[in-house]
Amino acid sequence: MDIEIAYQEALDYLYSFIDYSLTRQFRYSPEKFDLSRMKELLDRLGNPERAYPIIHIAGTKGKGSVSAFCASALRAAGYRTGLYTSPHLEDYTERIQINGENIPHAELVDLIGILKPQVDQIQGLTTFEITTALAYLYFARQNVNAAVIEVGLGGRLDATNVAESQVSVITALSYDHMNVLGDTLAKIAGEKAGIIKPGKPVVSAPQKEEARKVIEETAAERGSRLIQVGKDYLFAPWSHSLDEQTILIWSAQDQPMIDQFLENNATLGCNPYCMSIPLLGYHQVENAATAYAALQTAREAGFQITEEHIRGGFSKVVWPGRFELLRKTPPMIIDSAHNPDSALKLRLALDDYLPGMPVIMIFGASEDKDVRGIFTELLPRVQKVIATQSVHPRAMETEKIVSMVHQFGCPAQSVIPLEAALERALELAGNEAAVIATGSIFIAAGVRHAWFEKRVREGSIYER
Repeated sequence: MDIEIAYQEALDYLYSFIDYSLTRQFRYSPEKFDLSRMKELLDRLGNPERAYPIIHIAGTKGKGSVSAFCASALRAAGYRTGLYTSPHLEDYTERIQINGENIPHAELVDLIGILKPQVDQIQGLTTFEITTALAYLYFARQNVNAAVIEVGLGGRLDATNVAESQVSVITALSYDHMNVLGDTLAKIAGEKAGIIKPGKPVVSAPQKEEARKVIEETAAERGSRLIQVGKDYLFAPWSHSLDEQTILIWSAQDQPMIDQFLENNATLGCNPYCMSIPLLGYHQVENAATAYAALQTAREAGFQITEEHIRGGFSKVVWPGRFELLRKTPPMIIDSAHNPDSALKLRLALDDYLPGMPVIMIFGASEDKDVRGIFTELLPRVQKVIATQSVHPRAMETEKIVSMVHQFGCPAQSVIPLEAALERALELAGNEAAVIATGSIFIAAGVRHAWFEKRVREGSIYER
């Protein structure tokens, strides 16, 4: 059989199971998210998740970027590194990578064949659970010697949480999936802190006090050392351009040396705490600092990684769809902001990198998102909105988006499909305005794909 036909059949098989990401409303309850199913499946597969050390990462925003930073640094250190993330931008195999390479379609097909007999014996498995088991198995069969695993949703009852990680990481927490995780930061933090393993260290990004207390209490209850970014590790932006940004990251113990550096106006060339990262926006400074703290903690836990490895890995990190600049002049940007907190970060990045430049925004979102909260943050920075829709069961109707935008006193129009929305936005922007596509990872992915298809058609694929 043709491998691409077999691959599509494998995806059809995966999607034939329960996929809560495709439903409009569901509750995060033990009845639906029961880790016993996942444990049984992995037992039947010989517990592949025990074959390599793991850094496990949860959070509301930034967990994907932190995962990418950690994996890139481990790879620079010579580790054969597995990376498991979700969702994907364009191809399902992006979720499962080794040393930056997606699992080949043929491998995924073969592994589905191995999984099927075991899956048939267990009732109620979900698409995400099977994919997670597939990732753990693939990493073991390919002899990775380190893996970075991103939580899918929440933490406590997430399918990834069956593995014994050496280091747990919790990125910045904010309000998202409230119908699932709870309507307070304390409840959300309680779910995320569920990944903390007894006696194993946990690294936390800067948190609001309500969330910080829950993480601190959970770590204390489980005898886990808590390392806090913003307290134990500190960070600051130094300079930025549309190509990269330079940042400072240091431990609290090294503060006297940073003081000396700042007081003496020393150059960055002689500063061991300086790093360059290609991911843009102040929020990526915080994400890099969180990854740095996680890697330092991993080193204490036995990972063989140096400052040079971290610096080298950070400089080469790739994480598309997050304030990703597809073209510099005039700017064309895609971003995956899908809640008010990430929308605020996007607006700050626009102000930082494109001060005063008008913005045409391509926007689409899932029905269950706080779109009004997103608009409160973004629309003061936007000249006009092109409302569009991804091919997704939870996609909000464009007429509803337009109506809501008008309530903020901003012009908007509905354009479907995504390809037409991109063309209309570019037409409106001309050479004077920036175009930003955001609202969900599905919109970012769709516009990104349409952009590169357009570049190919026009023979300008290498133009930036």
